[in-house]
Amino acid sequence: MPVPAPLVATARHLWHCQWQRLMDGLAAAGPEGDFRRQPAQFSDGLAAIDPQALVEPRLVVGRSCPWAHRLWLLRSLRGMEASLALTVAEPDPIGGRWVLPEPLQGCRTLAQLYRQGGGDRRRRATVPLLLSGGGGDLRLIGNDSAALLPLLDRWPAARPPLEPPQRPAAERELSSHWAQRLQDHVNDGVYRCGFARNQAAYTRAATALFTTLEALEQHLAAAGPWIAGDHPSLADVRLFPTLIRWEAVYAPLFGCSRRPLWSFPALWQWRARFHALPGVAGTCWPVAWRRDYFGALFPLHPSGLVPEGPDLARLVAAQPPDGTTMAP
Repeated sequence: MPVPAPLVATARHLWHCQWQRLMDGLAAAGPEGDFRRQPAQFSDGLAAIDPQALVEPRLVVGRSCPWAHRLWLLRSLRGMEASLALTVAEPDPIGGRWVLPEPLQGCRTLAQLYRQGGGDRRRRATVPLLLSGGGGDLRLIGNDSAALLPLLDRWPAARPPLEPPQRPAAERELSSHWAQRLQDHVNDGVYRCGFARNQAAYTRAATALFTTLEALEQHLAAAGPWIAGDHPSLADVRLFPTLIRWEAVYAPLFGCSRRPLWSFPALWQWRARFHALPGVAGTCWPVAWRRDYFGALFPLHPSGLVPEGPDLARLVAAQPPDGTTMAP
């Protein structure tokens, strides 16, 4: 027996109202329905910090978080294993928190670390987190990935900075330009698509996202191989975590589907080139990405079913496919 149309309409209305409430708890939005990322709790004064003055510094990341992935990438690219310890937190979707694999300063969750370090109890405890804490003197250094990238780029390491002071000014300016544009319209843009509250907000976000990707495609085709010259920059580090999650998460779950990534050949080749850099592959966990996004973001995916995705090796092949071979 078919379900009566009025019952379907009522159920849809009630679900939409509940969905809006759930989304408010998941991510803040402006009056017109546009997703608004909340500012980081600890981002001031990072430019003045001397890495060598920190006591037993440690970086806390999560496999699925693209913002944490940036710093994990830079740590691997520069060979910072001896000077910066790493903790990979695990998500607890039931509790809505990050759990530490081993206690740090007596804390078993990231939220406990934040509270012990003076974090705002009303705010979420998020990765990445850079902390200093030898001998029980816990200090939270920063949790803003954009602000932490320059700090880690001047950190004592086995390999030189990506953007040393002697790098040509034109390249530094180009990297800075693209870094900000990517932050606003690509890194944050995929979330603006996924967390939009209405069709108009989604359309604004998708338009800005793909306009930026098209501009970057043209730039790389004309002036590659990297965003700011012949060597990777911090702008490249910012871009990779978003593009490597594209087919696994952002296209199917966040609706970033106006054009497939294989239709941007320069971007596709750039992604393959970056993935081939030493240390990058070890920071990529596509199974965890799909599990954490599809399994935890209930308002976007109520079933909790975790879909299969294309094999990562196919996504980082040097040449893009013709579009007919990208099915899982």
